[in-house]
Amino acid sequence: MGNLTPYIQSEDARAHAAFYVEALGGEILSVMTHEQLMGAQHKFKDKVMHLSMVVAGGNSIFMSDRMEALDYGTAITLSMSYPTEAEASEVFVKLSAGGNVRYPIAMQPFGIYYGELVDRFGVTWSITAEQQTGK
Repeated sequence: MGNLTPYIQSEDARAHAAFYVEALGGEILSVMTHEQLMGAQHKFKDKVMHLSMVVAGGNSIFMSDRMEALDYGTAITLSMSYPTEAEASEVFVKLSAGGNVRYPIAMQPFGIYYGELVDRFGVTWSITAEQQTGK
């Protein structure tokens, strides 16, 4: 069976990763630059060629710096699900800081808590939590 890992290209992978670690919990495991991996001595030598991190209880995300201007698309959404509304709401608030809330997190007619946002780096997130028994 395969393993799917999001790979995000960013204008500032270090800051982007630090934001996710702060918002979701986790750690940056490694950061490799173009100079370290390829011996590059040009203007991109300090740019991140590959960054590996784990967030939110062990989910892997990879990142790198883009060399040219970045256009963000809307075809991909990162989705995080939590066992409680409180956990989902906490992460939603953290990820939406400096970004744009599309749909505030709330109980939906289809029976789950759901919210959608675009973070300050232009990445779309959906955050969900199951309805707790007895509510």
